[in-house]
Amino acid sequence: MLAHIEIFVDNAWRLAATLRASSEKEATKGIGGRCWFEYEQGYVVEYMQQGDLAGLSAVSVRHPVSLELTHGDHWPAFVLDLLPGGHARRFWLNRLPEVQMDGPGADWALLLRGGGNPPGNLRIGEAAQGFSHRDHPGFALEDILARKEHFIEYAEQAGAAVAGSSGAQGDAPKFLLVRDRNDRWHADGAITDDRIAEHWLVKLPRGSRDSDRRILRNEAAYMAVAGEVGLRVHEASPVWRENALFIPRFDRRVTPQGVERYGLESLLSAAGVAEFGAKRNHDVFCEALARYSTQPASDLLEYLLRDALNFALGNTDNHGRNQALLKRPDGSVRLSPLYDFAPMFLDEQGIARATRWARALEEPGSPPDWAAVCDQLADSHSVEGLRQGLSIWADRFEQLPRVMADCGVDQEIITLRHPRIDAIAQSLHRL
Repeated sequence: MLAHIEIFVDNAWRLAATLRASSEKEATKGIGGRCWFEYEQGYVVEYMQQGDLAGLSAVSVRHPVSLELTHGDHWPAFVLDLLPGGHARRFWLNRLPEVQMDGPGADWALLLRGGGNPPGNLRIGEAAQGFSHRDHPGFALEDILARKEHFIEYAEQAGAAVAGSSGAQGDAPKFLLVRDRNDRWHADGAITDDRIAEHWLVKLPRGSRDSDRRILRNEAAYMAVAGEVGLRVHEASPVWRENALFIPRFDRRVTPQGVERYGLESLLSAAGVAEFGAKRNHDVFCEALARYSTQPASDLLEYLLRDALNFALGNTDNHGRNQALLKRPDGSVRLSPLYDFAPMFLDEQGIARATRWARALEEPGSPPDWAAVCDQLADSHSVEGLRQGLSIWADRFEQLPRVMADCGVDQEIITLRHPRIDAIAQSLHRL
């Protein structure tokens, strides 16, 4: 099995690297099979001359542009960001007659067919060949909202289902859409870049339960809360419309020169974790931030603040694929704007807090020992000011109930979260 990895850099898609299974037997092991990874020689020569070896032109922060041939016991972690997961995986499995059942043996087929248009600036060349610009007139917004089944069928057939998701939220249908300059909506990849006005991620409820709609509806309000208290969010806000959440994408930017595609790499990938459903402590992701961020002190503080807000507001689905590094043309590698931030404590399946601090820093059910967390990170990564930076947020956390009400969070949610908000605010004051 062989996959060609393409990257969008310098305003064009370019063949950057190849991934090859070591043998047919190893291919049946999927992401856990032995493989070879290497950059294309011509690509290496071009970008070595430019000196951009680990930024936007690299397929991963863990794999700078080089002539090295890498032999691994499993797929490189970044490839899992391109592999369909959750709802998208189930859709592709139904479209692949050669795959008899789900499991590791399906991974290569899913990658080669379903990895053609994930978020970020990477894609699988074989999968991208299946995309074509279509004459479909697109949908009016009202059509998307009123004809859910027709829209989903079109979006899936056009390959708009999102790849690379994992965890509970991966079960929600998510589609990458674009709005054209005539205010019609299309699957991302179905029309040429010059026709695109905006890029969106559209999320539908996981199921038909009232709690599914409630979680998704309040996600827009939760993002507004995060922005109001000062966390890093996208400049454009999500919009809830009837039964769908429309989220502006921050990995795309429409310019007079064309569409810019930024690199987007999950923290699981940056940490080198090559398995789905993997749970790691926060220190693993902080290590990746400290190593690869171009402004590690700022990003570590942002990471701490997000975790405090997750704990206070009950976003328990805080796994490592729900945070990412954003790589821009200016060479910066930073913790991306916040996403997938919602009141997941309401989920009827009971989603436990996915990512925790080590046992010595966080007892189950209790707020983390923020002083110990800050001290450990400062010692491990030579960063200063984390205690002070975190402590000044205590007053803002005390104001969270008012901010939540102003942003439209359901009153019942505010009431339920009040004790945890108070606990976090007091723990920050003690810093």
